[in-house]
Amino acid sequence: MRTLCGTDIVEIERIKKSIERNGETFLNLIYTPEEIAYCESKKNAKYSHYAGRFAAKEAIYKAVSCLLPERFGISWHNAQVINDENGNPKVEFINIKFDKIKNIDISISHCREYAVATVSILVDE
Repeated sequence: MRTLCGTDIVEIERIKKSIERNGETFLNLIYTPEEIAYCESKKNAKYSHYAGRFAAKEAIYKAVSCLLPERFGISWHNAQVINDENGNPKVEFINIKFDKIKNIDISISHCREYAVATVSILVDE
């Protein structure tokens, strides 16, 4: 067994400006419909949640990149961050399969200026 990890931090204002400037084009490029619905439900805090999901997707890529047959073998929509029944974030892979992954944990946090995400993956060697 081996543990893979990925971490990313993003400025919330950067994500907010991208959404304001590019609207649905940006949202639909990066996020799944479920992720958009979740973030939009957060009203005044939606940009923090968008930024958290963005950081999560970057952290996921960093963690799984060594499992990919080619460097860009995963797209923004192949990894979806949703919440479980307790409200904790979890990763769902869509249209991509990683046979070696046995467990994946994710943590997302944000403050006024930044959102950060860390992913830890347990894989069979």
